[in-house]
Amino acid sequence: MTASLLRTTLALLFLGLFGVLETTISCRNEEGDAVDWFTFYKLPKRQDEESRKTGLEYLYLDSTTRSWKKSKQLMNSTRSVLGRTLEQLYEAYASKNNNTAYLMYNDAVPKSVNYSRRYGHSKGLLLWNRFQGFWLIHSIPQFPPIPEEGYDYPPTGRRNGQTGICVTFKYNQYEAIDSQLLICNPNIYSCSIPAMFRQELIHMPQLCARSSSSENPCPAPGHTSASSLSINTNLTIFLLINSRHFCTWMAQQLKTHLLTETWQRKRQELPSNCSLPYHVYNVKAIKISGQSYFSSYQDHAKWCISQKGTKNRWTCIGDLNRSPYQAFRSGGFICTQNQHIYQAFQGLVLYYENCH
Repeated sequence: MTASLLRTTLALLFLGLFGVLETTISCRNEEGDAVDWFTFYKLPKRQDEESRKTGLEYLYLDSTTRSWKKSKQLMNSTRSVLGRTLEQLYEAYASKNNNTAYLMYNDAVPKSVNYSRRYGHSKGLLLWNRFQGFWLIHSIPQFPPIPEEGYDYPPTGRRNGQTGICVTFKYNQYEAIDSQLLICNPNIYSCSIPAMFRQELIHMPQLCARSSSSENPCPAPGHTSASSLSINTNLTIFLLINSRHFCTWMAQQLKTHLLTETWQRKRQELPSNCSLPYHVYNVKAIKISGQSYFSSYQDHAKWCISQKGTKNRWTCIGDLNRSPYQAFRSGGFICTQNQHIYQAFQGLVLYYENCH
């Protein structure tokens, strides 16, 4: 083999290895393996049970499994599903990799007592490179920590139940995400978007720049929806603005009666709604296994599912409450007809409220 041919071969091998490394950003399971998607349900802290209940236990389901399993890890562990997935963010930050971008947002910023209702009631994280990345939408206040601090789980997320969903996307899907994230009006508290992404992605760099200035957030013009794809699973993303009626609007868009589970704070809940062709019912209690259950008053989770027996079997997981006090807040849901996700969430419903 000539020296020239050897150099060419080595260069091709390097580029091939570089490409493999670049495609590794993904949602991760508890073993650290890449998965197309996962969803979790962090269980509330139960004051009436044995002391080992820490408010850090969770249920887990991903694209390789068929039903909930209770994790052996606690949510504050780096070996939890969130710890494994977010490890990619903290490693990219430590390596000062200019080929990777990230954007973190939460209306309740980590380690801050300030809370602004000017922004959407949105909570999430995006991490990506030129090949692919993931989008995590969740309900956890003050999470996750900024890259400089590494992974942890906040005390504010322990008392109540919490949910989230992570989806892996090819880079060519990020233009759709870019335009929809602007409408969510997120409160961005940490971000880095290198120049190489700014030709295709217009709004996320603007949101990132806004996060370090005193500029007012963009006005929210009204609810909207969009479609996108994960790597292997069709998912429909609904990002909407008027949260006061978001479940009513979603029910009509999805053409299905919805059972909704969002934080049922006393004197702040909306009643079930049967005034339109497709109805919305409040879930009132969640069952875990056997006799174990908890009330919606203990649940900060945000999700809804098609009523059992209806033709369209939708599950939506996001970051908005069904509350009159969030009438002008924005946020988003990832909705899917995946049968395993639907069956997992349907199995959690102990009972729900009919219309009065």
